[in-house]
Amino acid sequence: MALSGLIRVMEKAARKAGQRLRRDFGEVEHLQASRKGPADFVSKADLAAERTIWDELRAARPDWGFLMEEGGEIEGDPDKPRFIVDPLDGTSNFLHGIPHFAVSIAAQERRLDGQGWGDVTAGVIYQPITDETFWAEKTRGAWLHDRRLRVSGRRHLDEALIATGMPFAGHGDMAQWVRIYGAIGPQVAGIRRFGSAALDLAWVAAGRYEGFWEQGLKPWDSAAGCLLVREAGGFVSDFRGRSAPICDAEVLAGNDALHSRLHKLLAASLKD
Repeated sequence: MALSGLIRVMEKAARKAGQRLRRDFGEVEHLQASRKGPADFVSKADLAAERTIWDELRAARPDWGFLMEEGGEIEGDPDKPRFIVDPLDGTSNFLHGIPHFAVSIAAQERRLDGQGWGDVTAGVIYQPITDETFWAEKTRGAWLHDRRLRVSGRRHLDEALIATGMPFAGHGDMAQWVRIYGAIGPQVAGIRRFGSAALDLAWVAAGRYEGFWEQGLKPWDSAAGCLLVREAGGFVSDFRGRSAPICDAEVLAGNDALHSRLHKLLAASLKD
């Protein structure tokens, strides 16, 4: 599948930021990190990567807006789309020398009625350590480089590997997470917590996981990944089963066979 001009721009920005992250990761013990909040660190590498992405995307699409993890919201032309950027998803992994993190960039269109933001139409997730580029465009499918992605074909929960993100100090509802884990855990082949929601969703799209759930995410964590799952034939909703252009506060993703079963288990656990 030939890359569109937009995906080329996004991939170039992600790869350029990723090259710098890869170099900094090799010197992780020398990085100076500052606290942004309880157990939530932002590093010089994080900020430098975001600046690199900003410079690249701004040069290519100067009238587009931005929603960035560190830089916040930057308005563009009110008739144009915006980029949603997470320069380093998996910051804690990065700072602890764990090679599992990613750059995530999505493009989101304005609603046709002009009232707010609508569909995410393009997404790129780049893993610098493995040099994997996951990308998707609305109606054009999901891809890993030039290989078409499809969600896993497993149909039974006892064969399913599920990913999650756990609450941590000052973030999320641990009691709720424990209830959900208690409902889903005994039914599936395993549950993994690797620390990067963007990669978790990309791996659902690639068929490496059958499903994923997490609460308390932000749009930059999930925008590109949700599009990847949907374009790979999967489903993404909130915990009530409702779909949205970006599911972030509550995310439940799964292949076409198991999403509804996971949702029933999750919903039942929250009624107890």
